[in-house]
Amino acid sequence: MSARAEGWIRLEDTNNGELDLLIVGGGATGLGIAVDAATRGYRTALVEAGDFAQATSSRATKLVHGGVRYLVSGQLHLVYEALRERKIMLENAPHLVRALPFVTPAYKWFDLPYYGLGLKAYEVLSGKSSLGPTQILSASETRERVPGIAAAGLKGSLLYYDGQFDDARLALALARTADDHGAVVLNYARCTALRKTGEKLTSILVEDVESGHSVEVRAKTFINATGIFVDELRSVDEPSSPPMLSVSRGTHIVVPGDVLGHQNAIMVPKTADGRIILRNPMVGQSSDRHN
Repeated sequence: MSARAEGWIRLEDTNNGELDLLIVGGGATGLGIAVDAATRGYRTALVEAGDFAQATSSRATKLVHGGVRYLVSGQLHLVYEALRERKIMLENAPHLVRALPFVTPAYKWFDLPYYGLGLKAYEVLSGKSSLGPTQILSASETRERVPGIAAAGLKGSLLYYDGQFDDARLALALARTADDHGAVVLNYARCTALRKTGEKLTSILVEDVESGHSVEVRAKTFINATGIFVDELRSVDEPSSPPMLSVSRGTHIVVPGDVLGHQNAIMVPKTADGRIILRNPMVGQSSDRHN
């Protein structure tokens, strides 16, 4: 019997005893909740309409960062929290997370001490989980690390370290971990209807996308972890409900690695329109030829 067929049998068997928690959505958030709940002993199931991590969770910048951008606004509590989460990921999944050197070029003399102090504070806040020392590089050292960088007016750069990870593999690792702890974890299982007793949601109808077979699943608690599709699921309950999300989008441009000619990441902390630009090598490429 395939693991998928066994998963459906387990899901149908939950009707013999109510689940503690049913999660709709198999991205990073939903899978993380499933692991948390299952390892605490709750009877847990998760259903995902497509592939695990098919949307936002596999279309990000692949960075496990400590919120360096929050330093500028003085939100140190967010930086500390993000660094703590980075530390946990490094400890729990060292095979999926690696240190990545970032070069921040400076074209004004003031930028070197300004960004240098901030990034040094970032390193200090990371404590024992620091991924590498922050350094000030000369213009020639910067050109060596980043061949092809605009040399006119270049004063030097700041070198600091953050984390990079394989988001798709991490999602699958979370799914397998939840399954290992007794959770039912199914993809291509779409929530098609919500059923209530009075005002209380008591069950959902889950359809096997491949076969069309449906099963009603009861639970004490339901979590909508569908990410950018959260309002679509809410509309299944109440079609006239106003949207909760205002969706934003980042832009990722993928080019062959030899186009850029080096394996260091680059961060431009501020552009003319106030955005941050990141250039990262692809996950799995060697990140630092200098060390």
